Amino acid sequence: MLKDITLGQYFPGNSLIHRLDPRTKILCIVIYITVIFCIKNFWGYGILAIFTALCIFSSKIPFSYVIKGVKPILVFVVFTAVFNLFLTNGRIIWSWGFLKITAEGVRLAIFMVLRLFFLVMGTSLLTLTTSPIALTDGIERLLSPFKKIGVPAHELAMMMTIALRFVPTLLEETEKIIKAQTARGADFESGNIINRAKAMIPILIPLFVGAFRRADDLAVAMECRCYRGGENRTRLKELKMTKTDVLGWVYVLVFAMLVFASNILL
Repeated sequence: MLKDITLGQYFPGNSLIHRLDPRTKILCIVIYITVIFCIKNFWGYGILAIFTALCIFSSKIPFSYVIKGVKPILVFVVFTAVFNLFLTNGRIIWSWGFLKITAEGVRLAIFMVLRLFFLVMGTSLLTLTTSPIALTDGIERLLSPFKKIGVPAHELAMMMTIALRFVPTLLEETEKIIKAQTARGADFESGNIINRAKAMIPILIPLFVGAFRRADDLAVAMECRCYRGGENRTRLKELKMTKTDVLGWVYVLVFAMLVFASNILL
């Protein structure tokens, strides 16, 4: 299950999506997430599905690799669907005792499941097609106007990118610890919830120790390389908008307008 988490991983490539400026991709994903929560009918989700499929095809990343990022949240998706299915008021279409399912509940449950699926796939596509360095530069450039009011743009971008990049590293270390504890006779599957929670202690303690050790090693490595933050920092590759970015903006804006038009007309 842990190896299925794709958030924070980078899939090297030279596709159209990979070549986009990181600022374009970050702002486009913000528009993408906003549009997801504005969709009001199934026509909008149809447009969203086509848009997402074309983005995955353009990135040249296997669809199975993108979709597997949804597996770790399946339990949360099912819980959300059941919660909305049985606790939404409206026209009752089925009931048994105190349990009831309404037409509005079915609609809302489907909408929430679709939102979560597309949300995970869209954000995963951002990290899969953007290297950590490019992501840091993009976030820093977007936050740079706020430097005038004292916002440490470079430091914030660096912390966000390091935290995101360490997700797959910590997951890999967690899997190693679980295998090591299982080989020593630890049981993480049987028992009630309390027993399973207690069984997680042998995993959490070495995981936190390892995380702090990695953080300390990273700090020492940055100091040894005379890292002094973003002040007077130069870059080997400066970010520049190209015609590809213009096409990307047109594509995203057309998608957003189609969704909003479907909300009004359909």
